Amino acid sequence: MRAIILLAVIAGCSSAPAPDPGSPPASPAPSVTTNAAAIEKARADSLRYPYTEADVRFMTMMIGHHSQAVQMSKWALTRAASPAVVRLAERVINAQQDEITTMQQWLLDRQKSVPGVNDTGHAHHMNMPGMLTAAQLTQLEATRGGEFDRLFLTFMIQHHKGAVEMVKQLFTTAGAAQDLLVFKFANDVQVDQTTEVARMEQMLAALTSQPRNQP
Repeated sequence: MRAIILLAVIAGCSSAPAPDPGSPPASPAPSVTTNAAAIEKARADSLRYPYTEADVRFMTMMIGHHSQAVQMSKWALTRAASPAVVRLAERVINAQQDEITTMQQWLLDRQKSVPGVNDTGHAHHMNMPGMLTAAQLTQLEATRGGEFDRLFLTFMIQHHKGAVEMVKQLFTTAGAAQDLLVFKFANDVQVDQTTEVARMEQMLAALTSQPRNQP
């Protein structure tokens, strides 16, 4: 009887297929994390960090700063700008519109006043580095073709450098930028816009070497 039981156990074990030693190990089931959930987690993490009035002022003013860059870039799509300038303008529109939404939500989460993208009066402009004056905006809007490219690059370099200066002012303010989202956003602005300034300076140098009447 003992022998019969032993044979039955052996038969049961041999019925299960042995793993192929050459096959890769089974991957664990992927965890599902939606983009919305990731954004909500980042927002919740940010709320746990302290913020200052300097943070609120930076996020509020940068909405107006970005709004003007988007306005300038939209003109590039209708002013016979070169393909290179149009591509640059499209990148600015896509990136900075998304960032405006992020900044507005950050302010809403903290029950702060949220400026609209059109709340960019001339006096408010002059309080921010790099912002174009009313005369510069009128000049840019009135040009087309190659002259638009030159002015757009010149003014956008000025504008981007102003944004980088705003970040430097934030980082040198005692207690500011301790909030995780503010720190990451400001750091991204500094890196991205410094990189774009270098690219635009190369584009402008190439345009300056061309004859003035060339589109």
